[in-house]
Amino acid sequence: MIFKTTTNLMRIFSYFRSIILLLTALVFLNSCEALKYKPVDAKEFPPEPEKRVRKNLEEGKGFRIFGGDDEKGGNFDFASANPLWRASLETIDFLPLMSANYSGGIIISDWYSGSSSSESIKITIRFLSNEVRADALDIKIFSKKCGAQSNCTITENNGQIVKDLKKKILKKAAIYEKDFKKKNKKKYLGKIR
Repeated sequence: MIFKTTTNLMRIFSYFRSIILLLTALVFLNSCEALKYKPVDAKEFPPEPEKRVRKNLEEGKGFRIFGGDDEKGGNFDFASANPLWRASLETIDFLPLMSANYSGGIIISDWYSGSSSSESIKITIRFLSNEVRADALDIKIFSKKCGAQSNCTITENNGQIVKDLKKKILKKAAIYEKDFKKKNKKKYLGKIR
């Protein structure tokens, strides 16, 4: 008798727990913006499904699971998608690079002496953000001066050259970003009934 009562109470508790979990999930899903009903005007959308899909993809509202257009890609093509990275590499292209790691957000040049054999520089560029802003880059320039007996001293240069390099990179990045946005801005050319 006690065993039956306990079993029945456990079943009832299990049902209540399931109902409470279901109601909690419904409350959270109800607050989701993506699940809320949004009335739309049928005149704004073309009746052909192919045109609707193309329009949604051009406006950035859709996605493809298995491939899709081969000429389009994500933001993984860093030379074209990230203007700061591209501008930085192009600005210091005269230097030999020791490391260029996009996922780590750093470019490190090797020591470069140019025409001088006793003095050389090394540039390190760290990316703190993908946005084209002055505080998105951390640039360090190191100078190495060697004496006659290989007595080398390395110092960090925080002078005007760092500011000039940052300014040049930001100018190029702003131009690249403007061109990229202009090139990728597409208008829907289909007919709307």
